[in-house]
Amino acid sequence: MKFNYTVLQRFIKYVKIDTQSDGSSKNIPSTEKQKNLSKILVNELLEMGISDAHLDDKGYVYATIPSNSDKKVPTICFCSHVDTSPDCSGANIKPIIHKNYQGEDLVLPDDKSVVLKTENHPDLKNQIGNNIITASGTTLLGADNKAGVAEIMDAAYHLINHPQLKHGEIKILFTPDEEIGRGVDHVDIEKLNANFGYTIDGETLGSFEDETFSADGMQIMINGVSAHPGFAKAKMQSAIKIAAEIIAALPKDRLSPESTHQKEGFVHPVNIEGQVENAQIDLIIRDFEDEKLKQHEDEVKDITLKVLENYPGASVEFKIIEQYRNMKKVIDKYPKISEYALKAIERAGVKPLKRSIRGGTDGSRLSFMGLPCPNIFAGEHAFHGKQEWVSEQDMQAAVRTIVNLAMIWEEKA
Repeated sequence: MKFNYTVLQRFIKYVKIDTQSDGSSKNIPSTEKQKNLSKILVNELLEMGISDAHLDDKGYVYATIPSNSDKKVPTICFCSHVDTSPDCSGANIKPIIHKNYQGEDLVLPDDKSVVLKTENHPDLKNQIGNNIITASGTTLLGADNKAGVAEIMDAAYHLINHPQLKHGEIKILFTPDEEIGRGVDHVDIEKLNANFGYTIDGETLGSFEDETFSADGMQIMINGVSAHPGFAKAKMQSAIKIAAEIIAALPKDRLSPESTHQKEGFVHPVNIEGQVENAQIDLIIRDFEDEKLKQHEDEVKDITLKVLENYPGASVEFKIIEQYRNMKKVIDKYPKISEYALKAIERAGVKPLKRSIRGGTDGSRLSFMGLPCPNIFAGEHAFHGKQEWVSEQDMQAAVRTIVNLAMIWEEKA
Protein backbone atom coordinates (compact mmCIF):
# COMPACT_ATOMS: atom_id res chain seq x y z
CA MET A 1 0.00 0.00 0.00
CA LYS A 2 1.55 3.30 -1.09
CA PHE A 3 1.09 6.36 1.12
CA ASN A 4 1.54 9.97 0.09
CA TYR A 5 1.94 11.25 3.64
CA THR A 6 0.63 14.65 4.68
CA VAL A 7 1.19 14.08 8.39
CA LEU A 8 4.34 16.19 8.76
CA GLN A 9 2.90 19.25 7.02
CA ARG A 10 -0.27 18.97 9.07
CA PHE A 11 1.65 18.55 12.31
CA ILE A 12 3.88 21.59 11.67
CA LYS A 13 0.78 23.65 10.92
CA TYR A 14 -1.14 22.48 13.99
CA VAL A 15 1.60 22.97 16.59
CA LYS A 16 1.96 26.63 15.67
CA ILE A 17 -1.56 27.25 16.99
CA ASP A 18 -1.65 27.92 20.75
CA THR A 19 -4.23 25.56 22.28
CA GLN A 20 -3.13 25.46 25.91
CA SER A 21 -5.91 24.48 28.33
CA ASP A 22 -6.39 26.10 31.75
CA GLY A 23 -7.30 24.09 34.82
CA SER A 24 -8.35 27.19 36.77
CA SER A 25 -10.93 28.23 34.17
CA LYS A 26 -14.61 27.42 34.62
CA ASN A 27 -15.34 27.92 30.91
CA ILE A 28 -16.22 25.13 28.46
CA PRO A 29 -13.80 24.59 26.86
CA SER A 30 -11.41 26.05 29.42
CA THR A 31 -9.80 28.30 26.78
CA GLU A 32 -11.50 29.67 23.68
CA LYS A 33 -8.25 29.47 21.70
CA GLN A 34 -8.51 25.67 21.52
CA LYS A 35 -11.31 26.21 19.01
CA ASN A 36 -8.86 27.98 16.67
CA LEU A 37 -7.35 24.61 15.79
CA SER A 38 -10.67 22.77 15.91
CA LYS A 39 -12.15 25.13 13.30
CA ILE A 40 -9.21 24.44 11.00
CA LEU A 41 -9.68 20.70 11.44
CA VAL A 42 -13.37 20.95 10.57
CA ASN A 43 -12.58 22.93 7.41
CA GLU A 44 -9.94 20.41 6.35
CA LEU A 45 -12.33 17.51 6.95
CA LEU A 46 -15.04 19.24 4.92
CA GLU A 47 -12.53 19.85 2.11
CA MET A 48 -11.77 16.10 2.11
CA GLY A 49 -15.46 15.47 1.49
CA ILE A 50 -16.46 14.46 5.01
CA SER A 51 -19.73 16.36 4.91
CA ASP A 52 -20.91 16.05 8.52
CA ALA A 53 -17.71 17.42 10.12
CA HIS A 54 -18.59 20.06 12.70
CA LEU A 55 -17.50 21.79 15.89
CA ASP A 56 -20.02 21.93 18.71
CA ASP A 57 -20.39 24.74 21.23
CA LYS A 58 -18.36 22.87 23.85
CA GLY A 59 -15.30 22.53 21.64
CA TYR A 60 -15.66 18.95 20.33
CA VAL A 61 -15.10 18.03 16.69
CA TYR A 62 -17.23 15.20 15.28
CA ALA A 63 -16.94 13.69 11.80
CA THR A 64 -17.97 10.50 10.00
CA ILE A 65 -16.28 8.63 7.16
CA PRO A 66 -19.12 6.51 5.73
CA SER A 67 -18.67 2.77 5.28
CA ASN A 68 -17.74 1.59 1.79
CA SER A 69 -18.24 -2.08 2.63
CA ASP A 70 -21.17 -4.38 1.91
CA LYS A 71 -20.57 -6.07 5.26
CA LYS A 72 -22.03 -5.14 8.64
CA VAL A 73 -18.88 -3.71 10.25
CA PRO A 74 -18.70 -2.29 13.80
CA THR A 75 -18.33 1.50 13.88
CA ILE A 76 -14.85 2.50 15.03
CA CYS A 77 -13.87 5.86 16.51
CA PHE A 78 -10.40 7.42 16.42
CA CYS A 79 -9.85 10.11 19.05
CA SER A 80 -7.16 12.67 19.94
CA HIS A 81 -7.14 15.91 21.92
CA VAL A 82 -6.34 19.37 20.61
CA ASP A 83 -5.17 21.02 23.84
CA THR A 84 -1.61 21.23 25.13
CA SER A 85 -0.49 21.09 28.73
CA PRO A 86 -0.57 24.14 31.04
CA ASP A 87 2.78 22.94 32.45
CA CYS A 88 4.85 24.71 29.80
CA SER A 89 4.25 27.58 27.39
CA GLY A 90 2.43 26.70 24.18
CA ALA A 91 2.57 30.18 22.62
CA ASN A 92 4.71 31.05 19.59
CA ILE A 93 5.94 27.50 19.09
CA LYS A 94 8.68 27.28 16.46
CA PRO A 95 8.96 23.68 15.28
CA ILE A 96 12.38 22.59 14.03
CA ILE A 97 13.00 19.54 11.82
CA HIS A 98 16.34 17.87 12.53
CA LYS A 99 16.81 15.84 9.35
CA ASN A 100 18.65 12.52 9.15
CA TYR A 101 19.34 12.28 12.89
CA GLN A 102 22.62 10.49 13.63
CA GLY A 103 22.60 10.17 17.40
CA GLU A 104 24.03 13.58 18.21
CA ASP A 105 22.89 15.84 21.06
CA LEU A 106 20.16 18.19 19.87
CA VAL A 107 20.84 21.73 21.14
CA LEU A 108 17.72 23.89 20.81
CA PRO A 109 18.62 27.31 19.36
CA ASP A 110 16.44 29.69 21.38
CA ASP A 111 17.74 28.36 24.71
CA LYS A 112 21.00 26.49 24.30
CA SER A 113 20.71 25.10 27.83
CA VAL A 114 17.90 22.87 26.53
CA VAL A 115 19.68 19.84 25.09
CA LEU A 116 18.22 16.48 24.07
CA LYS A 117 20.70 13.72 24.91
CA THR A 118 20.31 10.01 24.27
CA GLU A 119 21.12 9.24 27.91
CA ASN A 120 17.98 11.18 28.90
CA HIS A 121 15.92 10.14 25.87
CA PRO A 122 16.83 6.48 25.20
CA ASP A 123 14.25 6.19 22.40
CA LEU A 124 16.40 8.56 20.34
CA LYS A 125 18.78 5.63 19.81
CA ASN A 126 16.08 4.02 17.66
CA GLN A 127 15.73 7.11 15.48
CA ILE A 128 18.99 7.00 13.50
CA GLY A 129 18.33 8.29 9.98
CA ASN A 130 14.92 9.68 10.91
CA ASN A 131 13.73 13.27 10.98
CA ILE A 132 13.24 14.53 14.54
CA ILE A 133 10.90 17.45 15.26
CA THR A 134 11.43 19.60 18.36
CA ALA A 135 10.44 23.08 19.47
CA SER A 136 13.07 25.82 19.63
CA GLY A 137 13.83 25.67 23.36
CA THR A 138 11.40 28.13 24.95
CA THR A 139 8.11 26.18 24.62
CA LEU A 140 6.78 22.67 24.52
CA LEU A 141 6.25 21.20 21.05
CA GLY A 142 2.64 20.03 21.31
CA ALA A 143 3.20 16.54 19.93
CA ASP A 144 0.99 15.60 22.87
CA ASN A 145 -1.45 15.31 21.21
CA LYS A 146 -1.19 17.14 17.90
CA ALA A 147 0.84 14.23 16.58
CA GLY A 148 -2.26 12.09 17.11
CA VAL A 149 -4.50 14.74 15.56
CA ALA A 150 -2.28 14.98 12.47
CA GLU A 151 -2.10 11.18 12.17
CA ILE A 152 -5.88 10.76 12.29
CA MET A 153 -6.28 13.56 9.73
CA ASP A 154 -3.74 12.00 7.36
CA ALA A 155 -5.32 8.55 7.77
CA ALA A 156 -8.74 10.03 6.98
CA TYR A 157 -7.28 11.77 3.93
CA HIS A 158 -5.75 8.48 2.75
CA LEU A 159 -8.97 6.50 3.17
CA ILE A 160 -11.09 9.14 1.43
CA ASN A 161 -8.67 9.25 -1.52
CA HIS A 162 -8.35 5.46 -1.82
CA PRO A 163 -11.93 4.15 -1.98
CA GLN A 164 -10.64 0.72 -2.99
CA LEU A 165 -9.57 0.29 0.66
CA LYS A 166 -12.60 -1.27 2.31
CA HIS A 167 -13.67 -0.16 5.78
CA GLY A 168 -16.75 0.22 7.92
CA GLU A 169 -18.12 3.49 9.26
CA ILE A 170 -15.39 5.51 10.98
CA LYS A 171 -15.98 8.25 13.53
CA ILE A 172 -13.46 10.99 14.23
CA LEU A 173 -13.49 12.74 17.60
CA PHE A 174 -11.22 15.61 18.66
CA THR A 175 -11.61 16.70 22.27
CA PRO A 176 -10.56 19.80 24.26
CA ASP A 177 -9.22 19.97 27.83
CA GLU A 178 -7.75 16.45 28.08
CA GLU A 179 -4.66 17.82 29.81
CA ILE A 180 -6.73 19.18 32.70
CA GLY A 181 -8.80 16.02 33.13
CA ARG A 182 -11.98 17.24 31.43
CA GLY A 183 -11.45 15.78 27.97
CA VAL A 184 -14.64 13.74 27.78
CA ASP A 185 -16.82 15.68 30.23
CA HIS A 186 -19.14 16.80 27.44
CA VAL A 187 -18.76 14.12 24.76
CA ASP A 188 -22.13 13.24 23.25
CA ILE A 189 -21.85 9.44 23.21
CA GLU A 190 -25.21 9.02 21.49
CA LYS A 191 -24.26 11.39 18.70
CA LEU A 192 -20.86 9.72 18.34
CA ASN A 193 -22.65 6.36 18.01
CA ALA A 194 -19.53 4.18 17.78
CA ASN A 195 -19.05 0.60 18.96
CA PHE A 196 -15.36 0.75 19.81
CA GLY A 197 -12.70 3.44 19.92
CA TYR A 198 -8.96 4.09 19.97
CA THR A 199 -7.18 7.12 21.34
CA ILE A 200 -4.05 7.97 19.35
CA ASP A 201 -2.05 9.44 22.22
CA GLY A 202 0.75 7.02 23.10
CA GLU A 203 4.49 7.35 23.22
CA THR A 204 7.00 4.87 21.83
CA LEU A 205 6.70 3.48 18.31
CA GLY A 206 4.54 0.36 18.36
CA SER A 207 3.15 0.83 21.85
CA PHE A 208 -0.39 -0.27 22.61
CA GLU A 209 -1.95 0.35 26.00
CA ASP A 210 -5.13 -1.32 27.23
CA GLU A 211 -4.57 -0.65 30.93
CA THR A 212 -4.38 2.58 32.91
CA PHE A 213 -4.16 3.62 36.52
CA SER A 214 -7.37 3.83 38.48
CA ALA A 215 -7.50 7.29 40.00
CA ASP A 216 -9.05 9.13 42.94
CA GLY A 217 -8.64 12.63 44.22
CA MET A 218 -8.40 13.16 47.96
CA GLN A 219 -8.93 16.34 49.95
CA ILE A 220 -7.84 16.79 53.55
CA MET A 221 -9.58 19.76 55.18
CA ILE A 222 -7.90 20.82 58.43
CA ASN A 223 -9.59 23.03 61.01
CA GLY A 224 -7.01 24.63 63.30
CA VAL A 225 -7.31 27.03 66.22
CA SER A 226 -6.49 30.67 65.51
CA ALA A 227 -5.18 33.10 68.10
CA HIS A 228 -3.32 36.40 68.14
CA PRO A 229 0.34 35.43 67.63
CA GLY A 230 1.39 37.68 70.51
CA PHE A 231 -0.83 35.78 72.91
CA ALA A 232 -0.87 32.34 71.27
CA LYS A 233 0.97 30.22 73.84
CA ALA A 234 -0.99 27.04 74.57
CA LYS A 235 -3.82 28.32 72.39
CA MET A 236 -2.88 28.44 68.68
CA GLN A 237 -2.96 25.24 66.65
CA SER A 238 -1.95 26.32 63.16
CA ALA A 239 -3.66 24.47 60.31
CA ILE A 240 -0.73 25.43 58.07
CA LYS A 241 1.78 23.70 60.35
CA ILE A 242 -0.49 20.67 60.75
CA ALA A 243 -0.71 20.38 56.94
CA ALA A 244 3.07 20.63 56.66
CA GLU A 245 3.50 17.81 59.21
CA ILE A 246 1.06 15.60 57.34
CA ILE A 247 2.91 16.07 54.06
CA ALA A 248 6.27 15.50 55.75
CA ALA A 249 4.95 12.24 57.23
CA LEU A 250 3.92 10.76 53.86
CA PRO A 251 6.09 7.82 52.70
CA LYS A 252 9.17 8.81 50.72
CA ASP A 253 10.84 5.52 49.80
CA ARG A 254 7.56 3.97 48.60
CA LEU A 255 4.07 5.09 47.63
CA SER A 256 5.32 8.32 46.05
CA PRO A 257 5.84 9.17 42.36
CA GLU A 258 9.58 9.63 42.97
CA SER A 259 10.02 6.08 44.31
CA THR A 260 7.59 3.97 42.25
CA HIS A 261 7.44 2.59 38.72
CA GLN A 262 5.76 -0.06 36.56
CA LYS A 263 2.63 -1.36 38.36
CA GLU A 264 3.29 0.36 41.72
CA GLY A 265 0.73 2.89 42.91
CA PHE A 266 1.34 6.17 44.70
CA VAL A 267 -0.03 9.00 46.80
CA HIS A 268 0.89 12.48 45.57
CA PRO A 269 0.10 15.88 47.14
CA VAL A 270 -0.54 18.32 44.30
CA ASN A 271 -1.75 21.43 46.11
CA ILE A 272 -1.76 22.99 49.57
CA GLU A 273 -3.38 26.23 50.64
CA GLY A 274 -4.70 27.76 53.80
CA GLN A 275 -4.36 30.05 56.80
CA VAL A 276 -3.83 29.48 60.49
CA GLU A 277 -7.47 28.56 61.02
CA ASN A 278 -8.08 26.39 57.95
CA ALA A 279 -5.91 24.55 55.43
CA GLN A 280 -6.52 22.06 52.65
CA ILE A 281 -4.27 19.46 51.07
CA ASP A 282 -5.22 18.06 47.65
CA LEU A 283 -3.76 14.69 46.69
CA ILE A 284 -4.05 12.30 43.81
CA ILE A 285 -4.21 8.58 44.56
CA ARG A 286 -3.18 6.11 41.83
CA ASP A 287 -3.02 2.33 41.43
CA PHE A 288 -3.84 -0.29 38.82
CA GLU A 289 -6.06 -2.14 41.32
CA ASP A 290 -9.17 -0.38 42.63
CA GLU A 291 -8.90 -2.17 45.98
CA LYS A 292 -5.45 -0.72 46.57
CA LEU A 293 -6.76 2.82 46.10
CA LYS A 294 -8.73 2.44 49.33
CA GLN A 295 -5.68 0.99 51.08
CA HIS A 296 -3.61 4.02 50.08
CA GLU A 297 -6.39 6.40 51.13
CA ASP A 298 -6.71 4.66 54.51
CA GLU A 299 -2.96 4.98 55.03
CA VAL A 300 -3.13 8.73 54.37
CA LYS A 301 -6.03 9.00 56.82
CA ASP A 302 -4.07 7.09 59.47
CA ILE A 303 -1.04 9.37 58.99
CA THR A 304 -3.26 12.44 59.28
CA LEU A 305 -5.02 11.26 62.43
CA LYS A 306 -1.65 10.37 63.99
CA VAL A 307 -0.47 13.96 63.42
CA LEU A 308 -3.74 15.31 64.83
CA GLU A 309 -3.13 13.49 68.12
CA ASN A 310 -0.72 16.31 69.02
CA TYR A 311 -3.38 18.96 68.26
CA PRO A 312 -6.41 18.19 70.45
CA GLY A 313 -8.21 21.40 69.48
CA ALA A 314 -7.93 20.77 65.75
CA SER A 315 -10.14 18.58 63.56
CA VAL A 316 -10.03 17.15 60.07
CA GLU A 317 -12.41 16.10 57.30
CA PHE A 318 -11.67 13.88 54.31
CA LYS A 319 -13.23 13.88 50.85
CA ILE A 320 -12.62 11.25 48.16
CA ILE A 321 -13.43 12.11 44.52
CA GLU A 322 -13.49 9.30 41.97
CA GLN A 323 -11.61 10.44 38.85
CA TYR A 324 -11.31 7.45 36.51
CA ARG A 325 -10.89 3.68 36.59
CA ASN A 326 -8.60 1.16 34.90
CA MET A 327 -10.04 0.70 31.42
CA LYS A 328 -8.76 -2.90 31.27
CA LYS A 329 -11.90 -4.06 33.10
CA VAL A 330 -13.97 -2.94 30.11
CA ILE A 331 -11.58 -3.68 27.26
CA ASP A 332 -10.95 -7.28 28.35
CA LYS A 333 -14.62 -8.02 27.63
CA TYR A 334 -13.96 -7.34 23.93
CA PRO A 335 -10.68 -9.10 23.03
CA LYS A 336 -10.97 -8.23 19.34
CA ILE A 337 -10.28 -4.56 20.12
CA SER A 338 -6.76 -5.38 21.28
CA GLU A 339 -6.21 -8.26 18.87
CA TYR A 340 -6.94 -6.13 15.81
CA ALA A 341 -4.87 -3.19 17.07
CA LEU A 342 -1.80 -5.37 17.60
CA LYS A 343 -2.30 -6.89 14.15
CA ALA A 344 -2.58 -3.39 12.61
CA ILE A 345 0.68 -2.31 14.24
CA GLU A 346 2.41 -5.43 12.88
CA ARG A 347 0.94 -4.82 9.43
CA ALA A 348 2.41 -1.30 9.56
CA GLY A 349 5.84 -2.92 9.78
CA VAL A 350 6.30 -2.23 13.49
CA LYS A 351 6.86 -4.53 16.46
CA PRO A 352 3.92 -4.16 18.90
CA LEU A 353 4.75 -3.22 22.49
CA LYS A 354 1.89 -3.95 24.89
CA ARG A 355 2.11 -1.64 27.90
CA SER A 356 0.30 -0.19 30.89
CA ILE A 357 -0.12 3.58 31.30
CA ARG A 358 0.95 5.15 34.58
CA GLY A 359 -1.74 7.75 34.05
CA GLY A 360 -5.05 8.07 32.25
CA THR A 361 -6.32 8.97 28.81
CA ASP A 362 -9.61 10.14 27.38
CA GLY A 363 -10.04 6.43 26.65
CA SER A 364 -10.07 5.60 30.37
CA ARG A 365 -13.33 7.43 30.89
CA LEU A 366 -14.77 6.74 27.43
CA SER A 367 -14.46 3.03 28.20
CA PHE A 368 -16.73 3.43 31.21
CA MET A 369 -19.10 5.67 29.24
CA GLY A 370 -19.85 2.80 26.87
CA LEU A 371 -17.05 3.19 24.30
CA PRO A 372 -14.25 0.67 25.01
CA CYS A 373 -11.18 2.65 24.01
CA PRO A 374 -7.51 1.59 24.39
CA ASN A 375 -4.54 3.75 23.38
CA ILE A 376 -2.28 3.49 20.33
CA PHE A 377 1.12 5.15 19.90
CA ALA A 378 1.38 8.61 18.35
CA GLY A 379 5.19 8.81 18.69
CA GLU A 380 5.22 11.71 21.16
CA HIS A 381 8.07 11.86 23.70
CA ALA A 382 9.07 13.99 26.72
CA PHE A 383 5.67 15.68 26.68
CA HIS A 384 4.76 18.71 28.80
CA GLY A 385 8.25 20.19 28.58
CA LYS A 386 10.73 22.01 26.36
CA GLN A 387 12.49 18.78 25.35
CA GLU A 388 9.37 17.28 23.76
CA TRP A 389 10.01 15.56 20.44
CA VAL A 390 8.52 13.29 17.81
CA SER A 391 9.87 11.75 14.61
CA GLU A 392 8.32 12.04 11.18
CA GLN A 393 8.78 8.33 10.55
CA ASP A 394 6.99 7.34 13.77
CA MET A 395 4.06 9.56 12.84
CA GLN A 396 3.94 7.90 9.43
CA ALA A 397 3.86 4.48 11.12
CA ALA A 398 0.90 5.64 13.21
CA VAL A 399 -0.93 6.71 10.03
CA ARG A 400 -0.36 3.26 8.53
CA THR A 401 -1.58 1.65 11.75
CA ILE A 402 -4.84 3.64 11.75
CA VAL A 403 -5.54 2.80 8.09
CA ASN A 404 -4.71 -0.87 8.61
CA LEU A 405 -6.89 -1.02 11.70
CA ALA A 406 -9.90 0.33 9.82
CA MET A 407 -9.33 -2.28 7.12
CA ILE A 408 -8.85 -5.18 9.57
CA TRP A 409 -12.20 -4.49 11.24
CA GLU A 410 -13.80 -4.71 7.78
CA GLU A 411 -11.90 -7.87 6.82
CA LYS A 412 -12.88 -9.66 10.03
CA ALA A 413 -16.55 -8.61 9.93
